Amino acid sequence: MKTILITGGTGLIGSKLSKLLISKGYQVRHLSRNPVSSELINAYYWDLHKKTIESNAFNGIDAIIHLAGAGIADEKWSSKRKKEIVNSRVDSTQLLFDYVSKMQKPIQTFIAASATGIYPNHPTTLYGESGPFASDFLGNCCTQWEDKIDQFESIGIRTVKLRTGIVLAKSGGALPKMANPIKFGLGSAIGDGKQWMSWIDEDDLVNMYLFALENKTLNGAYNAVSPRPCNNEAFTKTLANTLHRWILLPKIPAFFIKILLGEMSIIVLGSTKVSAEKILAAGFEFKFENLAKSLDKIYHE
Repeated sequence: MKTILITGGTGLIGSKLSKLLISKGYQVRHLSRNPVSSELINAYYWDLHKKTIESNAFNGIDAIIHLAGAGIADEKWSSKRKKEIVNSRVDSTQLLFDYVSKMQKPIQTFIAASATGIYPNHPTTLYGESGPFASDFLGNCCTQWEDKIDQFESIGIRTVKLRTGIVLAKSGGALPKMANPIKFGLGSAIGDGKQWMSWIDEDDLVNMYLFALENKTLNGAYNAVSPRPCNNEAFTKTLANTLHRWILLPKIPAFFIKILLGEMSIIVLGSTKVSAEKILAAGFEFKFENLAKSLDKIYHE
């Protein structure tokens, strides 16, 4: 039985991934600031500020799946919050590396989340894993993050980075924030509505982590997005149809979003069209590559 150590294991993706791994016969451990063990999962303490991890968390583990990181859109981007977003990713990855590099028996695999925010904002370009990469806040955050992830590869550990788009899930992430205005008849496209949204269903993302864990030929970066990105206007209309609502209001002007959100407005106004070709070529099969199918599953099953 292989043992997998997960950071962010109680989060949106981590909790579903933990259940999937256990159902497949894996032993799962969590790293947490507030560790609470259960019958099936042993939890261990870590503290980024003190740069410490409960050392026996690493005993006998075969792989690490690193999902921890402060939410990009949870709060407005003050200087303090931006520093927290970066440090929660960069420092946590460095701390893991500091411990793993000292292990007598090294792990076989290190799989880490990254984000499509590494790519620039552009209205038409389709981005593959080779870039180019953005130089704004999100781009720099992702680049620093991946530099730390790549350290694992430098010591001979198979390393996979999943550059994740907008995760569609009913109980968390961006979708409820997009759906609530539509439910009350207040939804509309944002800006000109033409900006590309590269999204992925939560079940496909969880399965992609399992795929990356079990397929030893995977190395390096892979875009974790549906093969069918869509623009904001099409996404909004599809979501409204799924919720059996009408889009009655005109598009929300970009300048209003910029006033409301400041620099963070790039999350909804930016256009990033991302290719899934590499993960498809590796043999991964999406169950919910169609947006309407994903949303129907989320809201009607």
